[in-house]
Amino acid sequence: MKGLNFPLFPTKLGDQSPRFALEDPVERRKYFDLKAGPEIEKLREYLRTGTFVGFLLGKKNSGKGTYSKLFMEAVGGERVAHLSVGDIVRGVHKDLADESRKQELIKFLESRYRGFITIEAALDIILGRDTKTLLPTEIIIALVEREIDRIGRKAIFIDGFPRNLDQISAALYFRTIIGYRDDPDFFVFIDLPDTVIDARMKTRVVCPKCNMPRSLQLLRTKEVGYDEAAKEFYLICDNPACGSSARMIGKEGDELGIEAIRDRVELDDKIMRQLLELKGVPKIQLRNTIPVEKAREVADDYEITPAYRYEWDAAAKQVRVIEEPWVINDDDGAPSHSLQAAPVVISLIKQMTKVLGL
Repeated sequence: MKGLNFPLFPTKLGDQSPRFALEDPVERRKYFDLKAGPEIEKLREYLRTGTFVGFLLGKKNSGKGTYSKLFMEAVGGERVAHLSVGDIVRGVHKDLADESRKQELIKFLESRYRGFITIEAALDIILGRDTKTLLPTEIIIALVEREIDRIGRKAIFIDGFPRNLDQISAALYFRTIIGYRDDPDFFVFIDLPDTVIDARMKTRVVCPKCNMPRSLQLLRTKEVGYDEAAKEFYLICDNPACGSSARMIGKEGDELGIEAIRDRVELDDKIMRQLLELKGVPKIQLRNTIPVEKAREVADDYEITPAYRYEWDAAAKQVRVIEEPWVINDDDGAPSHSLQAAPVVISLIKQMTKVLGL
């Protein structure tokens, strides 16, 4: 965030510490245990009986879902849930397509929803029949309450609320509304430069069969192909179910990069800045980048996001992959490295341990 650089969180243990392949789940587990083993044990012990509510706050495509999933991978997911408000609202479409689930949904809303429009009108907004009215905050809260009832009493990360400046006041009372009044709550702020979001979007590809996302520049698959006619490199999906020739393709609109979501990103920035000023709620600050000049001091080289470029060896009929550290400018224009997700989660784990007083 421009003008609001979050503190650096060192994860480097020393030049002689082992290296880990962070794309491998087995290696990643060893990495978490080495870098944050004591804190992970404290959190596991706490979660046997305790819960929390963590509000994930970051720009669109900042990795909120990824960080919460890796947290659950490191600590254990039995007592932790990630609730995406967007996914919950989209899930209502499936409920409304099934008559028994539709009636269950309406019955729940009749008992819990309090607002200024009818339930029928709110469902019309969700289904897109009313495109002029914004979905009221009160209906969003009721839908999240319903999801929490389904998963039982667990620690939760809430992703996607507040979505606008008017919802901030509702967010302050969200924990009480959903019945977690005795549990600790905190904000998790994710600082991600616009340049990273832009590059992720412009180089994103997905498998047309399984929809798995990857990035030609930043998160490649094992196999890379070359289209000699189009003179283009492409990734081949790693999912065995897709066969060995599923060519990954770009998503429509991604070529515009961050400009396609510029209004959303700017609104997310305003919401984060306003909530950073809020008193009385603990704050965890995660940063995705570190200055190039500080990198050797605070991070191991394998924790830095690599960038890939490719060359076609016409004689050997194969693709040569060149890997090198990715350098981008942060929002203040400083040359920086982007961190992989795992070291950011180490920062989340260690800060959360302090916030919970463990």
